[in-house]
Amino acid sequence: MSISLDEAVELTRTGDLWVFRGRSVPDRAIQLTTNSPVNHVGMAVVLDDMPPLMWHAELGRSLPDMWTGTHQRGVQLHDLRDAVCVWANRYGQRGWLRQLEPPADTAMEEAVLRTVARLDGTPFPSTAQLAWRWARGRLPHPRRLSLGGLRGGTGDRNQLGILSRIIDRGETGSQGGAGETGGRGETGGQGETGGQGETGDTSRENAAALETAYCAEVVAVTYEAMGLLPAGRRPNWYDPGRFWSGDDLDLSGGAHLGAEIEVRIPPR
Repeated sequence: MSISLDEAVELTRTGDLWVFRGRSVPDRAIQLTTNSPVNHVGMAVVLDDMPPLMWHAELGRSLPDMWTGTHQRGVQLHDLRDAVCVWANRYGQRGWLRQLEPPADTAMEEAVLRTVARLDGTPFPSTAQLAWRWARGRLPHPRRLSLGGLRGGTGDRNQLGILSRIIDRGETGSQGGAGETGGRGETGGQGETGGQGETGDTSRENAAALETAYCAEVVAVTYEAMGLLPAGRRPNWYDPGRFWSGDDLDLSGGAHLGAEIEVRIPPR
């Protein structure tokens, strides 16, 4: 199924996911390491009469952050349509929409806003931190399906070292790219907290512990605050591939994500 970007923006609701797949060296490295065809994930935030927004983390700062009004790297809240166009036209990505069913309720939207207030502006991890946190979180498992016929590798510890070297090479060779490849000169802790107890308490602890964050961690912490993911998992257990349909990610409370809907993105 394929729809236009205008149709997708009209359809999208709070909690819907946008997943992206690119062809750059860093993009391919992430896809290989996570054994999935996607390398970036963001979450839609659609509230009242505001334009649809994209909640995600990236290395670039080409768009103003709608929470602070400034241009920044790391965790950001962007105009959704503008963000999708940047990822398509500047970073060379294809995009898909996955809709959350049933739609987010008022309590979930309030949880999203609290998470945005805590995480917005969190720096993107360095390359070394990114590779290490993926290794610490959980080694990827083989998955069943692919978008456009792409299949990843089996995933082992050697891939993490390869990932770090490939990303470093890709960063020095080009600008733009995935935005998921880790920044230079950005320091911070591992942000790896487990925690048990109530979902809200754990999600607050996870959000507070993230001194740096990549895209899947941002979505995971936000989904946990919304009550859609179980408490007790470290945010770095998640990678972009956890949020595509080839994975068996189980949401709480009878919620589920629909299949990917390919979005036709117009050239600039």
